[in-house]
Parts: sequence; structure tokens; C-alpha cells
Amino acid sequence: MKYIYRSFALLAFCSSVFSSSVQAGNEDRVGQAGATELLINPFARSSGWAGANTSMVRGLEAQFLNVAGTAFTKKTEVLFAHSNWFGGSGVAINAFGITQGVGKDKTGTIGLSVMSMNFGDILVTTVDQPEGGIGTFTPNLTNIGVSYAKEFSNSIYGGLVLRTISQSISDVRATGVCFDAGVQYITGKTENIRFGISLRNVGPRMQFNGDGLSFRGTVPATGASLTVEQRSEAFELPSLLNIGGAYVFNSIEKHEITIAANFTSNSFSKDQVVGGLEYSFNKMFMVRGGYMAEISSSGNDAADDISNTNGRSNAFTGPTAGFTVEAPLNKKGTTFAIDYAYRASNPFSGVHTIGARINL
Repeated sequence: MKYIYRSFALLAFCSSVFSSSVQAGNEDRVGQAGATELLINPFARSSGWAGANTSMVRGLEAQFLNVAGTAFTKKTEVLFAHSNWFGGSGVAINAFGITQGVGKDKTGTIGLSVMSMNFGDILVTTVDQPEGGIGTFTPNLTNIGVSYAKEFSNSIYGGLVLRTISQSISDVRATGVCFDAGVQYITGKTENIRFGISLRNVGPRMQFNGDGLSFRGTVPATGASLTVEQRSEAFELPSLLNIGGAYVFNSIEKHEITIAANFTSNSFSKDQVVGGLEYSFNKMFMVRGGYMAEISSSGNDAADDISNTNGRSNAFTGPTAGFTVEAPLNKKGTTFAIDYAYRASNPFSGVHTIGARINL
């Protein structure tokens, strides 16, 4: 029972910190946060659900939705994922990492993940040369996460992530840190009822600085030349709170159907409700789908319609889908899997994500 009390205490602490520090679901604050790449899910399995599986996500992918799920890695998992971000935009996302069970009884798990966005080469332009021709630059957005999760009992799992954030071009840079915390709870006669809660992207404000924010000026009275550095405004991180649940229908041998739902309370955009469904055959083939809807605090039905370009606060239009093919490599439990997910969007032609994972 002490583990249950500790877990619910952690949930209460996370919720109180979040509610006292941000104003969730405030449409008036849309676009005011920075480092919004923290909201991008770079992994295929959870993307196919539209992120509905907060309560049952497993392995390295759990670092994004609910870090408690990394505690289910008892040996070693290696994962790589590539996303064609909004087809036609020319942006690519690569993510990779590893989770490793630690401790005498393998009740603890450490994890490391890296996500990087590639924008390609962009022309350098000036007021005098708006067409470029004077070189190119490459933006760099990279997040590195280090996590630890623990199995407190057969039904309670919890964990923390410390994440570093780096954004830069050739002459301007911003760096920061944030943390995530999460808990998962499993119950039911066949462990088929799941609950989860996670608090994400909580950290101090970030600020850009560098030579790109300075210019040379002349003092009128003396004609002396000096360098003037401009200060940029600090910005907050896009904190959010996930609360989810799932039910697994596993009464038929080798067949498993799971329904999942998640509520996301955003501090700098509309709140979201997500539902998902997955079918699994013998844990070797899985197909899944999901749908995300937005909630407007104004009570305006048109603003709640995520298919309405003028009403939604992001480019996604709601539907997602994906599949997994996983095959055993030996009798020791080693498996290799290919994951794929598609997220519909407007504008652009959606997001395609493909991943490969090895469980040792």
C-alpha cells in the first residue's frame, strides 16, 4: 500500500505544480511559448495512436509521452525513427536512443534519447541582397533526454526525464533544460486496465543570445564606433499535463484489442482529447489508429473543429494510423520490429514516420 500512497502523492504534487505555474488551455497564449519542438512526437508507435497511449506506452518511446513506461525495459532496447515532417516542407526529424534495465532485480531502467531536426541549407539574405547569393546557414534544433524509471510494485511504475534543449543558427543560440515526470498504474484480473499521468516540459525560461543580436553604431558627438548588443525577450517552455487510461481485451488467445484515451492540458494552446484503438495478433503484428480533437475554452463549436483551418491551433487535422511488424530473432527473447505511422495535416501532405527497434 505504501507504493500506492507514494504514487498518488506524486500525482498530486505534479498536478499542483502544473496548475499553480501555468494557465492551461488558454487560447490567448497560443504562439507565446518557445522550444515547441518539445511537443513533436518523433516516434512511430505512439504517433499511430495520436498519443492516446499515455497509460500504456512502453520502452524508449515512453520518454516522450510518459517516462514511467521505460521501466518495462528489463534488458536492452535500441530504437531509431525518421520522420518526413509535413511532406513538402523539406524538414526531417531523426530520433534514436537506448533504454537499459539496471539493478539486481532489473526493477530500474535508465534511458538516453536524442532528437534532431534537419531544415537543410537556407539562403542568407540582407536588406541590400534579399535574393541571397552570399551563402547559406543551417538551423540546429536538438533535444537530449536522460531518464530513470523504476518498478515500485507489480502495478505501479514511475520515472523522471531531464532534457537539454539547444536551438541555434550560425550567430544566435538558446539553450535550456526541462524535466518530465510520470506514473503508470496497472490493475484488473488480467492486468488489462491501465492508468497514466505525466507532467512534461517544466523548466526555466530560455533566451536567445549571440553576435546576431548585435550591430555596430556610431556615437554622433565623437564619431566613435561601438558595438551595441540587443537583448532578446525570454520565453517559456510549452508545459503540459497528460492524463490517460486504457482497457485491453485479451480474452481470446493470440488476439488482443486495446482502446485508449488521453486528455492533454496545454499551457500555451487549446486542450486536446485523443482516442485510439489497436489490434494485435500474437504480439507480432499490430495495427492502430487514433483521432485528436481540440477543446476551446470559449465554448465556440467552430473553434473546437480541428478540421477547420481557422479554428485549430496546429496543422494536424485529427486522424492518425500506423502498424508494427515484430519478429523474434532467437529463443532468448530478442526481437526486431519495424514501426510506421501517418498523421494527417493541412497544409502540407501529412507526416510519415518510420522506425526500427531491437529488443535484446
